[in-house]
Amino acid sequence: MSVRAKKHLGQHFLEDETIAKKIADTLQGFGYDFILEIGPGMGVLTKYLLTKQPTTYVIEIDSDSVAYLKLNYVNLHSNIIEENFLTFDLNQIFRNKPFAIIGNFPYNISTQIVFKTLEMRFQIPEFAGMFQKEVAQRICEKEGSKVYGILSVLTQAFYDAEYLFTVPPEVFNPPPKVNSGVLRLTRKEDFRLSCDENLFFKVVKIGFQQRRKTLRNSLKTFNLSDNLKANAIFGKRPEQLSVNSFVKLTNLIQNDTEK
Repeated sequence: MSVRAKKHLGQHFLEDETIAKKIADTLQGFGYDFILEIGPGMGVLTKYLLTKQPTTYVIEIDSDSVAYLKLNYVNLHSNIIEENFLTFDLNQIFRNKPFAIIGNFPYNISTQIVFKTLEMRFQIPEFAGMFQKEVAQRICEKEGSKVYGILSVLTQAFYDAEYLFTVPPEVFNPPPKVNSGVLRLTRKEDFRLSCDENLFFKVVKIGFQQRRKTLRNSLKTFNLSDNLKANAIFGKRPEQLSVNSFVKLTNLIQNDTEK
């Protein structure tokens, strides 16, 4: 595949074998029989995944990459999914069975990949991969940080997030202009929230839309009672709240609106 084609896809292809193996080894392999690699490209990461016990599938939208994989990884042939990860119904393949996700993710859709993973959290016990460094750090960041936001809260509500290591630009073709970061998400043992999960998502997203304002101002859309708005939690800004505090906030809002 040409460098121009790679740029068009918004993806930077990893060429360092040592780092590829290190990324593959971030998966711990518990709780699933299948691995799905997103955007395998020329298969630098794939070759190491194929040595693992879970059965590896890859999903790739680029026809040149698919042709290369079919030619060079014969034992992968029937497990190549030529589809768009964001729109394809993965249960056509996995039939509601658990699977892990891994990849060197295209920067331009990396956050969308995380959000789809969250939608499928009941099937995905483990997730590992490479992002633009600042995105990986944001996903793993804790409350109190300026980069802590929607992605941080929603991911950490269901997964333990670990920033593992940084990858420099020169190991890619074409080299990106920024560092990359590898993270691992391990689904929590108890990953069901003690609140209305749909409302939780809504509260987090609306709260951070005006992150410089206090929650008393940013959550006006819920038409809350004056009595509830007097609660000290509404005097805080969203980045000051932990996941547990957002759960508490969601329950307060639900109880208030049901009166």
